[in-house]
Amino acid sequence: MSSSTHLYSRLLLTGAAGGLGRVLRPRLKPRCDVLRVSDLGQLGDAAAGEEVMSAALQDRAAVLHLLEGVDAVVHLGGISTEQPFDDIVQANIIGAYNLYEAARQHGTRRIVLASSNHVTGFYRQDEVVDPTMPVRPDGYYGISKAFGENLARFYFDRYGIETVCLRIGSSFPEPKDRRMLATWLSYDDLERLVWASLNSPVVGFSVIYGMSDNHHVWWDNTPAKHVGFKPQDSSEPFRAALESQQLKLDLQDPAVIYQGGGFVKAGPF
Repeated sequence: MSSSTHLYSRLLLTGAAGGLGRVLRPRLKPRCDVLRVSDLGQLGDAAAGEEVMSAALQDRAAVLHLLEGVDAVVHLGGISTEQPFDDIVQANIIGAYNLYEAARQHGTRRIVLASSNHVTGFYRQDEVVDPTMPVRPDGYYGISKAFGENLARFYFDRYGIETVCLRIGSSFPEPKDRRMLATWLSYDDLERLVWASLNSPVVGFSVIYGMSDNHHVWWDNTPAKHVGFKPQDSSEPFRAALESQQLKLDLQDPAVIYQGGGFVKAGPF
């Protein structure tokens, strides 16, 4: 625990060179004494109060070193799209195990885990899903994130490492299509979600969907209200433009039937 005004002395952000990592990097730095950023991509030079460390998630020794002295982790690292299973295994399954085992060895007390809406992508778009319902992954990527959630639950039950699993919807500057009227998560709401997950006094093992305060919803976060996430943005201002671009939907298209969208059709590889 930091002796300063910050809740965390050293916070680790993995996947810091990725799309959402680049968004969160400057937003997390003011909330900790030291922000350690990691990725295999280009991270640039360390800013004031930052540490830059490159580590492959499948390299157990490197990840063990990466977690040294870390109070909490925002874990965005790994593969974030549907890819061949052998690639997914290395980054998202072995990598997740290496991260949690390193956290256990170093006494890291909380992890905010980037899961995905694709953990439940094979629910239909005319269903409402909450975090307590059975998973229905829509691909190898979704399977890997379901594994990550189960791993996180195990490490909480056995070792007491708290985790909030963020089933992130579609986080972009603005929604791109009609599906994202339901799944959109603004960058400001992403920051609010991550900080609520870090700042809530007691989270245990929690699962929460990452979405803004959209009018059109498939996900019910009532079981995760204790996390204290209150989105303030909405996809509604974009509705008219998006609907005019997609006047008709093919109701026989699996990407329209299921919540996972195009992920339910990806592959074979």
